[in-house]
Amino acid sequence: MINRPHYLNWLSRWQDKNMIKVITGMRRSGKSTIMRMFQEQLLQNNISESCIISINFESLDEDYPLEYKALYDYIVKRLSSKEKNYVFLDEVQHVQNFERAVDALYVRPDVDIYITGSNAYLLSGELVTFLTGRYVVIRVYPFSFKEYYDAMLFRRNRFDDSKDSPTSHDLHDIQIPETKEGVLEQYLTYGGLPYTTTLLREQDIADYLSAVFSTVILKDIAQRHPKMDMSAFNSSALFLADNVGNISSIKRISDGLTSQGKKISQGAVSEYIESMIENFLLHKVSRFSLKGKEYLQRLEKYYLGDLGFRFWLLGKRAGDVGHRLENIVYLELSRRHSNVVIGKQDTKEVDFVAMDENGWHYYQVAQTVLDEQTLKRELEPLRAIDDNYPKTLLSLDTIGTGNSDGIKHINLINWLLA
Repeated sequence: MINRPHYLNWLSRWQDKNMIKVITGMRRSGKSTIMRMFQEQLLQNNISESCIISINFESLDEDYPLEYKALYDYIVKRLSSKEKNYVFLDEVQHVQNFERAVDALYVRPDVDIYITGSNAYLLSGELVTFLTGRYVVIRVYPFSFKEYYDAMLFRRNRFDDSKDSPTSHDLHDIQIPETKEGVLEQYLTYGGLPYTTTLLREQDIADYLSAVFSTVILKDIAQRHPKMDMSAFNSSALFLADNVGNISSIKRISDGLTSQGKKISQGAVSEYIESMIENFLLHKVSRFSLKGKEYLQRLEKYYLGDLGFRFWLLGKRAGDVGHRLENIVYLELSRRHSNVVIGKQDTKEVDFVAMDENGWHYYQVAQTVLDEQTLKRELEPLRAIDDNYPKTLLSLDTIGTGNSDGIKHINLINWLLA
């Protein structure tokens, strides 16, 4: 298992604190594995195995109760009476009125409780009102580039002396990249769902991604939206994947699909987008006025929760590298900061403004700025900002980096690995 210290450190910080720990994120992004790693950490810290109760409600290992009172009784019977108990409920949204069982366990002084779920619905409705002020949340994303790179190094070392190593005789084998640039190219194509790093053939990755996203669509989206036109939904998803990082509006998307001969109302497009956001397939990034310090209500952008979604819908299509780089920068900033928006400064636009308790940080993203006019264009929005918060230009260039008028120009790969 690839170490994911960002999440394990968060869990460690909140261990034994009187809060419900909520872990959300896209299906197959690694939530269950992170929980197992944390349980192993507890064992290493001399927590007795009998004090750890772990239930995955998508497992068939046991007929777990799916009604809140029965679940509560099931867990209470298994609690140790002499020590602190650590209760892990994985994909808990399958339990009817689960928040009541969670709350009842939360108020017990002998229980430290952790729950996971694969859609934003986990944190809506009853849970928000019933458990307000009693839980903390962390969102698990697919592998960051650093985690993906670590997985590639692990795989390369594993196959160095193995008869199972990919050979050049099979044209469909995915070779383990020798360079950071090669790893980035793979990451931009196949995305960062952890299991894809173990697959050696492109067709296997395509089949796996198809299974994952089909499960999200059929098991999560279709069940919550039973009247949804799935053909129209797929058309909307394909359009968004093909226009990642472009300024969009519900009307623009509807008009674009209509021009392709697929007449889909703005109301339907809005419903499809919300369902994708709800299940972390898509992220809507709002525009923010740097002068007026207010959110703007139109012309937002959309980025994919994982670029594997694009590969599944569009195949191994080349091009659009700039917007795909923006996508991974957005996801990386979302891991590192509490809020990420698009900055609007008069007629100029800053790709991303990252906000947290330490203030703001401005970012521009470009594939290359070796051309002088391109460099001038990318720096202009940052130069127009009249404050002292950090400003950074990220590109794939390995020469010409440094500082310009207080603006840091950093190689994107080095920044992702930092």
